[in-house]
Amino acid sequence: MSIPVLLLHPHQRFLKGLLGTPFRRYHFMSHANPHLRSGLQCAQPFKSRGLHCTKWMLLSNGLRRKLCVQATLKDHTEGLSDKEQRFVDKLYTGLIQGHRACLAEAITLVESTHSRKKELAQVLLQKVLVHHREQEQLNKGKPLAFRVGLSGPPGAGKSTFIEYFGKMLTERGHKLSVLAVDPSSCTSGGSLLGDKTRMTELSRDMNAYIRPSPTSGTLGGVTRTTNEAILLCEGGGYDIILIETVGVGQSEFAVADMVDMFVLLLPPAGGDELQGIKRGIIEMADLVAITKCDGDLIVPARRIQAEYVSALKLLRKRSEVWRPKVIRISAKTGEGITEMWDKMKEFQDLMLGSGELTAKRRKQQKVWMWNLIQENVLEHFKTHPTVREQIPLLEQKVLRGALSPGLAADLLLKAFRSRD
Repeated sequence: MSIPVLLLHPHQRFLKGLLGTPFRRYHFMSHANPHLRSGLQCAQPFKSRGLHCTKWMLLSNGLRRKLCVQATLKDHTEGLSDKEQRFVDKLYTGLIQGHRACLAEAITLVESTHSRKKELAQVLLQKVLVHHREQEQLNKGKPLAFRVGLSGPPGAGKSTFIEYFGKMLTERGHKLSVLAVDPSSCTSGGSLLGDKTRMTELSRDMNAYIRPSPTSGTLGGVTRTTNEAILLCEGGGYDIILIETVGVGQSEFAVADMVDMFVLLLPPAGGDELQGIKRGIIEMADLVAITKCDGDLIVPARRIQAEYVSALKLLRKRSEVWRPKVIRISAKTGEGITEMWDKMKEFQDLMLGSGELTAKRRKQQKVWMWNLIQENVLEHFKTHPTVREQIPLLEQKVLRGALSPGLAADLLLKAFRSRD
């Protein structure tokens, strides 16, 4: 029975069970159209319990959300063929059972740019999201995984650090997923995907999953589907997600909107104190780690640590319970790695206890939604017949200098607005 039918014709057993549901508050309204509000028609059992309403009584937030999700999932799956439905069910079942092959295939599906595969990916993601919410409720509302973004300039030692750090975590009983992002060529469009070759020991560990992905022209150091890949990894049972960005500069910190903790890895002798004062990636960092602190680089590492400690004091406070720390580490000798993990756990505990982590994740969901809207609106704009016909003509005029880029853009937008 569909959700609207269930709401229109409530069964007596359903009502009896509903009355046993812990309602946070009761809200009454008078409305004749059941499709405009998520409500239940008042029946005799309600009156016998001393509850009075005019026409409809709203459900509790949790139950209303569950019914809404089920209805949304039903809308998504109605257009699938039997073969597509079996394919999505196979991926979903294998994913939540922890099969690495199904996780790899699921990430490949969400990375696809094929229109039909995009639709299948959204159905799969919705199913995984429902499962994810249920598991979080069983975990008393606490997040199932700790999401950590690792960023830094090229050559900072990100992959070498992950190799040592990841082995330490798996030996302690954690399941680790590494989403390594590699840059794509701006000429050929190809990507080397070589980060995994630097993690030879970790790639053989059955409690670790490493997935290299190309940026494919996406700015900010991540891919356009990194958020979806994080959700799939959590659905596969991985409790620590590391996102290694491409080598980035001062203004590329898109990964900070996807993770619980943003860790910046910097090599020693990477500039003076002014680099730490500059706004951008530094002020987004929750933890700054000076890498390669061994051999002849110990003295420069100590100096730059002191400089960044001073620089971070000048930045505006972003959290009520946490101040960014600066530590020294060496993936070659292992110095500081254990202390770094202790700092990361301290950050997680403090942010969870204060409620800031939950609020941060909710805000990230909104950012994720608008990023997808921006991407899809641009794609819709480019592929619309009215605009598509004029793009080559206006591009030629801009190339010849007969038309300014601003005026050409205005003409295309005007054509898009008046397409009807």
